[in-house]
Amino acid sequence: MQSTLLSFSPLLSLRKPHIPLSPSIPKLKHICTSSSSFSSSSSSSFSSFPCQPSSPFSFKHVLSRPFLHARQTSVPENSSTEFSGGNSLLNILEMVSLFGFWILFNIYFNIYNKQVLKVYHYPLTVSTIQFAMGALLVAFMLGFNLYKRPKLSGAQLAAIWPLALVHTLGNIFTNMSLGKVAVSFTHTIKAMEPFFSVLLSAMFLGENPTAWVVGSLVPIVGGVVLASATEASFNWAGFWSAMASNWTNQSRNVLSKKLMVNTEESMDNITLFSIITVMSFLISAPVTLLMEGVKFTPTYLQSSGLNVNEVYIRSLLAALCYHAYQQVAYMILEKVSPVTHSVGNCVKRVVVIVSSVIFFRTPVSPINALGTCIALAGVFLYSRVRRLKPKTI
Repeated sequence: MQSTLLSFSPLLSLRKPHIPLSPSIPKLKHICTSSSSFSSSSSSSFSSFPCQPSSPFSFKHVLSRPFLHARQTSVPENSSTEFSGGNSLLNILEMVSLFGFWILFNIYFNIYNKQVLKVYHYPLTVSTIQFAMGALLVAFMLGFNLYKRPKLSGAQLAAIWPLALVHTLGNIFTNMSLGKVAVSFTHTIKAMEPFFSVLLSAMFLGENPTAWVVGSLVPIVGGVVLASATEASFNWAGFWSAMASNWTNQSRNVLSKKLMVNTEESMDNITLFSIITVMSFLISAPVTLLMEGVKFTPTYLQSSGLNVNEVYIRSLLAALCYHAYQQVAYMILEKVSPVTHSVGNCVKRVVVIVSSVIFFRTPVSPINALGTCIALAGVFLYSRVRRLKPKTI
């Protein structure tokens, strides 16, 4: 019983324990070493999504706008009655609990995911495992009628498929970044998602941002540049992987607007996400087999000097937390406005960065911390000003 309980502790090493042959042989480092020592190793957001509903999963526009005639379940942005109801106290307690679980699942996902990627350098395999777990949970929900079984047409599947593709790429790139740099640095870079959202919307949708929105992007970009220049764990592979994750996550938002189809059957947002999760597994599985092969067997892990049980358990827990925090994020969005959801996501990102710095003992210089704070402040500002409409004459 003791060994079973200890298996869930993030503090255990994933390396197989061994007895030193001589006193001169150094002991293995504890798993809670500094993130700056990762020469080859944070998601979900997502996730996932700086301050917009894009990193639980980066579905800001998918969630806040009708897609495939998805039922609009979130509260309007300007609504002042988010917590109104028969018992406002219970509603507030429910929302506090949901936000708490959202943050908690995200923290544990990033910790367990980083621990696995630190010693197991196959991000495609890790991503596929996470999609597979999500697909199994969706199948379980459908099998026990906990979800309403959707009736999908060929036109719907054709429209959802590109979204699933960029969703898959977004998670893979995030895991690639987490495998290379510190969790805190990956999430700092992912704070630039608003920049890519504005850029892609202007390029492909013809949506011109207001002066307020453009102004809010300045501290975001400046803060990320400052944090990158002083990041102890910086390397280009981790940096560009996180940037690619931003691009793919926000490309999904653009596609969600351009690939709308008419359908008589409505589809809620959780159902849409469930379908995308299953499709993502179908996309990633063959690609993983082709590019990385089968590298998750007990024999291979043992030959690599890894603790098989710990790697399996933490991979499972990371996958469960990955799917759980996204589901909770959708539940929150059904009860609050997208703006409130965005502000909550800002708080979540701050907590994830701080908790990862503490847990992994990541060295942070004052200038690096200042850059991160500036970027996050810009994201918060963006979440507030993006709802402002330009004045018409």
